[in-house]
Amino acid sequence: MRPYWRGHISFGLVTFPVKLYTATEEKDVRFRLLHSECLNPIKNQRYCPFHERVIEWKDVVRGYEVSKGKFVTVTDEELERIPLDANHSVNIAGFVELPEIDPLYYEHSYYVAPDEGGSKAFVLLRDALKEVNRVAVGQVVIREKEYPVALRPYEGAMVMATLHYADEVRALSGLEELPVEVKVHPNERKMALQLVENLAMEFQIAEFKDEYREKVLELIKAKAEGQAVEAPKAAAPGKVIDLMEALRRSVEMAQGGRKAAAAGRASAPRRAAAGGMHERPK
Repeated sequence: MRPYWRGHISFGLVTFPVKLYTATEEKDVRFRLLHSECLNPIKNQRYCPFHERVIEWKDVVRGYEVSKGKFVTVTDEELERIPLDANHSVNIAGFVELPEIDPLYYEHSYYVAPDEGGSKAFVLLRDALKEVNRVAVGQVVIREKEYPVALRPYEGAMVMATLHYADEVRALSGLEELPVEVKVHPNERKMALQLVENLAMEFQIAEFKDEYREKVLELIKAKAEGQAVEAPKAAAPGKVIDLMEALRRSVEMAQGGRKAAAAGRASAPRRAAAGGMHERPK
């Protein structure tokens, strides 16, 4: 992988060089927009509705709408004159506990690796964060934008996540449906808690598959091979039942699933032992 960004991490008087690598990648199926007559990709052109013509890139300027239909233009030179701490340094302000940062604030994640001459300080910070179970928070400028960031240990490396600013997260007060005020029967609450307990599990992200993307790719492959493709029939809507009945059935299904899984684990050693017997020489 090629580094996405190179710079330094600074905490206290300690500064060491690091490299950032993009930690995630989208796996969406991306479609091109085509002309239906010839199936050639269409072009997006810069069109001015006032002059009713396509314009060239050199005639485009950057503008900010200050009121309806009124714009203030800003040049690249004016933006470059704005003071910005663009010294390629992650400036750590302090250390917090991970649960203090709600996942709502996370934006993009990057692997952090030491650059030349920074290995020892990198290991010291990584191991210190792991030992005290804390996350470093600070700010950094990446590609002409300043971000708050969170830095934490991850396996043998570290992960830095850019965060949303507080004013970028919408307030719940904007939702008319909240707060929700309803009466919950004690038996309903008891059933809900039982269902949660029966479905308790360890989080394993590899168990989750993008089945929709896989089906889309299967559809594309079939059409590319000239196969006829029929749309599957939509599932009939389920029978409406009351909340208590739905909870009861859910608990029964969860308990049945746990019993089946336990039985499978219990029989596995016996199957292995039997297989071993057949493999022994006569």
